[in-house]
Amino acid sequence: MIEFKNIVKRYRTKTIINPFSLKVNAGELVVFIGPSGCGKTTLLKMINKLIQPTSGQIFVNGTDIASMNPIELRRNIGYVIQNTGLFPHMTIKDNVELIPKLKGENPKAIEKKTDELLQMVGLDPKEYKNRYPKELSGGQQQRVGVARAFSTDSDIILMDEPFSALDPVTRQSLQDELFQMQKELNKTIIFVTHDMDEAIKIADRICLLKDGDILQFDTPENILKNPANEFVADFIGKRRIWNNPELLIAEDFMIPNPVKITAKRNILQALEIMKENKVDSLMVTDKNNLLIGLVTLKGIKLLNRNTTVEDVMEKNVLSVSHDANLISVLATMNEHRIGYVPVVNDRDQLIGLITRSSILSALSSQLIDMEVAF
Repeated sequence: MIEFKNIVKRYRTKTIINPFSLKVNAGELVVFIGPSGCGKTTLLKMINKLIQPTSGQIFVNGTDIASMNPIELRRNIGYVIQNTGLFPHMTIKDNVELIPKLKGENPKAIEKKTDELLQMVGLDPKEYKNRYPKELSGGQQQRVGVARAFSTDSDIILMDEPFSALDPVTRQSLQDELFQMQKELNKTIIFVTHDMDEAIKIADRICLLKDGDILQFDTPENILKNPANEFVADFIGKRRIWNNPELLIAEDFMIPNPVKITAKRNILQALEIMKENKVDSLMVTDKNNLLIGLVTLKGIKLLNRNTTVEDVMEKNVLSVSHDANLISVLATMNEHRIGYVPVVNDRDQLIGLITRSSILSALSSQLIDMEVAF
């Protein structure tokens, strides 16, 4: 959808953007983030030709934008900035409908879309569309700015720190609405921010910049779990992963390769395996490592030693997926009042075991790492 190819930007002798190459996929929300002066806003403005690169190319849907008329290009790209950029002498309705009218779209379709977009950003069309920007709060104006950007019916939306001046409650609400709109309307969005919490909350991928270079371009999960270098780790904050438990998945805190047994073994063998591994339960798997049951010390210790595991195992064992997050795993364990739960992959094969101890161990190791860091 959008491709930067060897982009360089210099102002006289100062280089703002070093050779920069990056691809943004269709329908993806990519966040540019980094310290002040890293080049994130410069890169954003290059996409709609508000800033020209010194060298390199930018492609939109395979077309080099250097060959495109700037006015036509901008009419087909939504743009939201920090102070909304609403025209004060126009009503909310006129602000939202400006570009669609310039493009000659059907008037009835425009009006219908305006009502839908205002509704999507939490503004009742009947109450707000005939008001003027000065009659709205800052948060409401920003909502109108978002609606106007989406009204162009373009595939690309550019957003330059649009929520940074808002109070925390309004900002959080707009982040939620933007995320939902992007998923519903499948726009390609490039969003500039200096707030890592905001980036983690809304991004499909995050591009972390410093001095015009890409330090890491990855999913929020991978950046939090595997920062590319010390600067990235410091920038995102060493504690941040634990402030976002929904990003921690079962694979991050499970015990890999739990002790298991096949169904054809007998009770004596099961007891020996438990004793040898110092456990009081065994996962039962078939020849393909599919989880099919569970046996516990309490359930078998008084049985005939020649009885097979298959005859006494608990079937329909509760398990969680390898990509289940920490919050859902804990909810499952609490709801069913269990102290452990097996982890399976997409093929229902056993790959791990989560216990309350394994969760505490992961938390403890993180806290120790933070203490060492300090």
